[in-house]
Amino acid sequence: MTGATVDASPATAQLWPAASPHLAWLRDRGMGASILVAALSSAFGAVLLSATGYIAAVLTANPYIGDSETLGFVLGIVSVIFLGIAIYVGAIVTANTFSTVVAGRTRRIALMRLVGASARSQRADVARQGLLVGVLGAMLGLLAGTGFSAACVAVAGTLLGVDGVSYSVVHGALLIPAAIVAATTWAAAWVGSRRVLSVTPLQALGGSVETAHDDLAHRKGRNAVAITLFALGVLLLAAGIALGLLVPFGLIVAFFGGLLSFSGLVLGAAVFMPPVLRLVGRWFGRSAPARLAAENALRYPERSSRMAIGIVIGVTLITMFAVALETTKAVLTASAGGSLAPDLVTVLDTFVAIVTVLIGVSAVIAAVGLVNLLTLGIVQRRRELGLLRALGLSNAQVRRMVLAEAAHVTVAAVASGLVLGVAYGWAGAQSLLGSVRVSPDSPTGGLLVAPAMPWLTLLAVVLAAAALALIGAVVPTRLATRVAPVEALAAD
Repeated sequence: MTGATVDASPATAQLWPAASPHLAWLRDRGMGASILVAALSSAFGAVLLSATGYIAAVLTANPYIGDSETLGFVLGIVSVIFLGIAIYVGAIVTANTFSTVVAGRTRRIALMRLVGASARSQRADVARQGLLVGVLGAMLGLLAGTGFSAACVAVAGTLLGVDGVSYSVVHGALLIPAAIVAATTWAAAWVGSRRVLSVTPLQALGGSVETAHDDLAHRKGRNAVAITLFALGVLLLAAGIALGLLVPFGLIVAFFGGLLSFSGLVLGAAVFMPPVLRLVGRWFGRSAPARLAAENALRYPERSSRMAIGIVIGVTLITMFAVALETTKAVLTASAGGSLAPDLVTVLDTFVAIVTVLIGVSAVIAAVGLVNLLTLGIVQRRRELGLLRALGLSNAQVRRMVLAEAAHVTVAAVASGLVLGVAYGWAGAQSLLGSVRVSPDSPTGGLLVAPAMPWLTLLAVVLAAAALALIGAVVPTRLATRVAPVEALAAD
C-alpha cells in the first residue's frame, strides 16, 4: 500500500520528484490537499497568536489601559475559540479525505491481506501517513504564518502610529498550534482509516467500492448514538433559550446543546443527508446527466455526505455568527425600547466583520476538502465513467453530470448549513440576552424575538457556494473525460 504511485497529482509530483518507495504515497491524489489543510490550520494558529500577542503589547504600552488584564484574557479566549473551530473543521476534512483514500485502496489493501498482512498493520500504516502529512503541513503552515505575521507587525506599527511597541513574532508558543494540528491530523487519519478493518481478502477480486445506502441502514449502533446526541442537544438548546429569558447563563446550556446536536448531525450525516439530496435532486430536471448525478449522490450516501459535511460546517459557522450578532442587535433594540446608540451599533458591525473574516478561514478549509473529495471521487470512478461513455454518453454529457453532481451536493450542503446556522445563531443570542435590560425603562420579563436575518451575508454565502461548485468541478470534469472508455474499463 505504501508503494503506490498511481493517480499522482502534478503538484505533489513536483514537490517529491525523487521520493523513496516509502514516501511515494505522498504523490497520491488527496495527500497534497491534506497537507494544504494542515498548513492552513497551522498558519491560522500562528497568525492568531501573533495578532493577539501584538495587540496585547500595544495595550500594555498604552498608559491608560496598560494595567488592564481583562482585554488580554478576552483576546486569548477568542484566539482559542477560533483556532479550535479551524482545527475542528480541518480534522473533519482530513478524516473524510483519508476515508475516501482508503475506499479507493480497497483492492490494494485486500491484496495485502491475501498475502498475510493484518488489518491492524494496514490501518497503522495509514495512521503513520496521516502523522507525516500533519507534521509536514504544520511545519509549512508555521513558517508561512510566522512570515506573514512578521510582515503585518512591521506594517501595523506605521499604520497605527505605535512604532515604540516592541514585539517578537518568533517565540515558542507558536509551536503549540502546529503540534495540535499535527496530532489532530494523525487522529483524523486514524479515524478515517477505520474502513480498513472491514476489508476482506476476497475484495482483492473487485474494485474500490463505497458503502451503499442499504449497508448504512444496518449501522444501528452508530445511528442510535447520532439520534441520541441530536435529540439531547435539541432539548438542551430549548432549555438554554428558556433559561435565557431569566438569566444570561442560559448560553452555557445552549452551547452544550448546540455542540451535542451538531456532533449528532456530523456522526449521522450519511443518514440525514440522503433525504436532503433527494429533495434537491428534483430541482435539476429529468435529463439523463441530471438523473445520473442525483443517483450517484444517493447511491453512496457516505461519499456524498463526506463531500457535503465540510461545506455544511463552513456555512453553518458563518451563518450562525452573522445571525447571532444580528439577533443580538434586535434583542438589545427591543430591550432599549426601539433604538440603540450609534456607537454600540458601530461596535457590533465591526465585530461582525472581524468574526466573518476569522470564520472565513474555516470555510476555505472546508472548500479545499470539497474540491479534493470531488477529484478523488472521479479518480476512483474511472471504470464507471468509462462504462457510461462506452454506452453512449458524450464528453459533454459526462461533464454536465459531474458538474450537476457537484452542484447537487453543494446546494444540499448550503441549504442545510443555512437552516442550522439560523437556528444556532438565534438560540445563542436569545439564550444570552433574553433577560438583559438595556435601560431602566426597558420592559420587565424575558424578551423573545424572531431571528434577525443578515440578508447580505446570506446572499454572499450562497454566491460563494455557487462559485465553489463551478470552480471545484473544473478538475474533476477534465479528469472524467480525459481517459478513453477502453482504458478506463481496464483500470484497477
